[in-house]
Amino acid sequence: MNNSQFDKIKNGKGFIAALDQSGGSTPKALADYGVPEDSYSTEEEMFDRVHQMRTRIITSPAFSADHILGVILFEQTMDRKIEGKYTADYLADEGIVPFLKVDKGLAEQENGVQLMKPIHDLEDTLRRANERNIFGTKMRSVIHEPNTSGIKDVVEQQFEIGKQIINSNLVPIIEPEVDIHSSNKEKSEEILRDELIKNLNNLSEDENVMLKLSIPTKANTYKELAEHPRVVRVVALSGGYTRDEANEKLKENEGLIASFSRALAADLNANQSDEEFNEALKSAIDTIYDASVNKN
Repeated sequence: MNNSQFDKIKNGKGFIAALDQSGGSTPKALADYGVPEDSYSTEEEMFDRVHQMRTRIITSPAFSADHILGVILFEQTMDRKIEGKYTADYLADEGIVPFLKVDKGLAEQENGVQLMKPIHDLEDTLRRANERNIFGTKMRSVIHEPNTSGIKDVVEQQFEIGKQIINSNLVPIIEPEVDIHSSNKEKSEEILRDELIKNLNNLSEDENVMLKLSIPTKANTYKELAEHPRVVRVVALSGGYTRDEANEKLKENEGLIASFSRALAADLNANQSDEEFNEALKSAIDTIYDASVNKN
């Protein structure tokens, strides 16, 4: 593990950019960016276009280590290059910490939650992540209802796989997202917090994780998690909130920093001039950074 990267993630000021849209979510991400589905005809062309989008973001002068602590990458992005360097190496050289999305998507809903699909090639993926100088990983489940049994299953699955990731000398970002549209979000968050604490308490002193959570309905619900000795950092997903909404909610929560995807890229468009693009990205980064470091 890279100790300077660990220190940056644990103690640095800024936020983590999520640029990890996968095959299923890529068409929408491209459409939002002004690249309609009829502008590419194969999956390879689609991934070429999304890599162009990500490259434009990452190489923008607005995208710097002064505000960005880390970036979550899609597997294909890890294996592609930016300005002649593998993406993680490019980021590391810029002082930004690279993470890798490792989950394979969500299973069907059961007991009010969606577990992760099996990750059959996890060991191989983790080996390649180390070869590509990745610092940590991310994997996502979703909680729809305050079902104690279902939420327990989500957290236990996350920590079981998380320990495999730790054993590969990587830091896992555990992401049990609570759907912001669920009918009793606050109750789900209380159950989730308690299950996370139980599992965190079972980690040994050399086992550390990060948490990526929906911004809670009740401010500072996750403050205890942010202060837990086994938690490197707690980051928040925007989860469908607009950037303004997400920023305002984030400011109310001590110990949480952003890890936004849609809320980061919402104003970016393929047809913008470089000046327009960089200005829109800078505005987004400045407001997300402010919400991450300046609390109400």
